[in-house]
Amino acid sequence: MSDNLTVTLPSDLEIKMVRVFDAPRALVFAAHSQVEHVKHWWGRGNPLDCEMDFRPGGSWRFVEHAPDGDYAFRGEYREIREPERIVQTFEFEGMPGHVCVETLELTEEDGRTVVTSVTRFDTKQDRDGMVASGMADGARESYDSLAAYLAKLS
Repeated sequence: MSDNLTVTLPSDLEIKMVRVFDAPRALVFAAHSQVEHVKHWWGRGNPLDCEMDFRPGGSWRFVEHAPDGDYAFRGEYREIREPERIVQTFEFEGMPGHVCVETLELTEEDGRTVVTSVTRFDTKQDRDGMVASGMADGARESYDSLAAYLAKLS
């Protein structure tokens, strides 16, 4: 199922991920912007506590309850253009002070949605640390959960 996540490093400060979903863009956007959807897929399918104030300047915080412990993440929404773009900060609370900026672009092609995520870090060391953390595997698992969730909604 995870055959269509592409992860690249377009610069020393960026990670780019691209995934195609068999769902219309409006639904994929809703799955990223509404807590009642996010809680079903974001934390690799693990139980998730979600707080979202989905507006520019609003904040979010997710706590994933994984078999090996709890992991908390937070950020602030910087830009929202429904249904095509979300820009937000991202910080893993286990490593405070390492804040990156994620830009999510959604494009629709033939009823399928291409999600392109570019995460920009302050330093190459932070970018490389995120790569080494296994974030691509976590993203792949979350996107697999999203694909399965979208299939139930379609």
